[in-house]
Amino acid sequence: MGTKLNQLAELSQTAGQYQEIGTLYGFIALVKTEISEKEDIDLKFNRFFVQGDGNIKYTYNNGIMAKDPQTAALNFLNALEKLPRYIKEEEKKISEMQRDLPVLEELVRSSWSKESRLSELKTELAAIERKIQSSITAESKEQLNEEKAIKIDDDQVQEKFTIKWKSPH
Repeated sequence: MGTKLNQLAELSQTAGQYQEIGTLYGFIALVKTEISEKEDIDLKFNRFFVQGDGNIKYTYNNGIMAKDPQTAALNFLNALEKLPRYIKEEEKKISEMQRDLPVLEELVRSSWSKESRLSELKTELAAIERKIQSSITAESKEQLNEEKAIKIDDDQVQEKFTIKWKSPH
C-alpha cells in the first residue's frame, strides 16, 4: 500500500482537483496536485487527504506523503487519529456557546432601554437643524438687502458726483 501511495505521489496529475483514490473505514482517500512557482519554475506536488462528512478534509504531515513505504501506509490512519482531538475541541466550543445562548436570546428578545431617549434626541436635532437653516436663510436675505442698499447708495453718489462736475460748455 505504501509503495502504491508513493507511486501516486510521483505520478498523479489532478490539475488542482481532488481525485478519489480509495476508501478507508468509510472515509474517502483523496489526492490533489498543487503547483507552486519558485524562481520561474513550476513545482508540482501531490497532497493527500481523508474526507469526512460535509466535505471536511483531514491531513497528516500537511498532506505530504512519506517516502518510506511503511510510514506512507500509515498516512491516512495518522490523519484519522486526529479526529478524536478535533471532536473534543468542537464539543468544547459548542458547550461554551450553549452557556452563552440564554443570555444572547434574552438580549435579542429585549428592547433597547435608550430607544425613547434616542427618539427625543433625534427630534431635538431636527429642530436645531431647522433653526440653523432658517437663520442662514435670514442672514442671506439681510446680507443681500445690505448689498442692494450699498449699490443704490454708490449709484446715487456717482450720479451726484457726475452732476456736480459737468462742464459749463
